[in-house]
Amino acid sequence: MNKYMVENKMKRWQKSYSPAVSLISVAVLLLIWEGICRAGVVSSLFLPPPTLIISALIDMIQDGEIGVSLAASLYRILLGFFLGSAFGLLVGLVTGTSALADRMANPIVNALYPIPKIALLPLFILWLGVFFPVAMNTYSGVKNVDTLLIKVAVSFHAGWGYTMRNVVLPYALPMIFAGLRIAAGTALLLLVAAEMIAAEQGIGALILHYGDLMITERLMAGVIVLSVLGLIFNLFLQFLERKLVPWNRKE
Repeated sequence: MNKYMVENKMKRWQKSYSPAVSLISVAVLLLIWEGICRAGVVSSLFLPPPTLIISALIDMIQDGEIGVSLAASLYRILLGFFLGSAFGLLVGLVTGTSALADRMANPIVNALYPIPKIALLPLFILWLGVFFPVAMNTYSGVKNVDTLLIKVAVSFHAGWGYTMRNVVLPYALPMIFAGLRIAAGTALLLLVAAEMIAAEQGIGALILHYGDLMITERLMAGVIVLSVLGLIFNLFLQFLERKLVPWNRKE
């Protein structure tokens, strides 16, 4: 058996057992957590056991509290993510392909990017948090396109739209999706911040409310919902990337 056969078998083994190992690790961590709380090492006021958190989460789902808060948060994050991503993608494409637009807009984007979003109006926190990672990654992806490919397209009298759609975008998509994944994580953080500042409903407002009341099991239930939301977004972006950028798939 040669070295390559051994490596292939190891890769197949890792793919087969990786999910099981992850589940076992999570289960062991939860058991240790539960044991520490039940033994009284840490007060449930500061760290409630997983069983108490799950019980609180079920109660909050049944009484509709999670549903109302999740609906408000989903509306904000989907609208903000769509608007921020669309505008960021547009700015990145234009500045990446036009020298004039690059000289005009890029200094503005670079100057505004470091500004703490928390200091801005809550309405714009989420939108701006999504815009900058998408715009800057799109710009970088477009700038890294092989100029020879563009010259070939131009030599065949391809229009701007055709060149963008069939040459620039496919080449830049991996960087664009990297920006979208960064923006998704940032959007969740900024969503919570915005809802804590100026919202009566939403997962962030719910977490703040129960934090003020020191009802930590319900606070942690809100954190779990937020974590699941982030996982779903990440899996959805991975699915889109596999469909739209199949040549960039990592084995």
